[in-house]
Amino acid sequence: MPVDVKVSRVGARGEPLALPSYQTAGAAGLDLRADEACRLAPGERRLVPTGLALEIPEGYEGQVRPRSGLALRHGVGMVNAPGTIDSDYRGEVGVILVNWGAEPFEIRRGERIAQLVVAPVVRAELRLAEGLSGSERGGGGFGSTGR
Repeated sequence: MPVDVKVSRVGARGEPLALPSYQTAGAAGLDLRADEACRLAPGERRLVPTGLALEIPEGYEGQVRPRSGLALRHGVGMVNAPGTIDSDYRGEVGVILVNWGAEPFEIRRGERIAQLVVAPVVRAELRLAEGLSGSERGGGGFGSTGR
């Protein structure tokens, strides 16, 4: 069932870009586009604006995720993947891209740079406890279950 997300264009960087859209019927993410051209040198990270602000309903979040094609072909990804857009944030959505590749990468205005997945949020209520129940894994982490 679709979730109603309001979108507003912000900033004046040129002709309005197409709104984010699903590229196929089975796609989980809407494609976000760069609202300005820039160049990422190898090892460089940059906040790339999308020209959009969102009103995500309470009880949901926006998850900004990298595009696998950019990662595979150019070594371009996101430092904080997934990034979170909280339901009460109304500023411009930006994508923190990083070039892990060996060559500079040119980002054209209008190029698809990330995906937006709108997902429900479950709020936790934390309770301080004297101890935790045991489990098969216990406190093992960071590779403790094998390769």
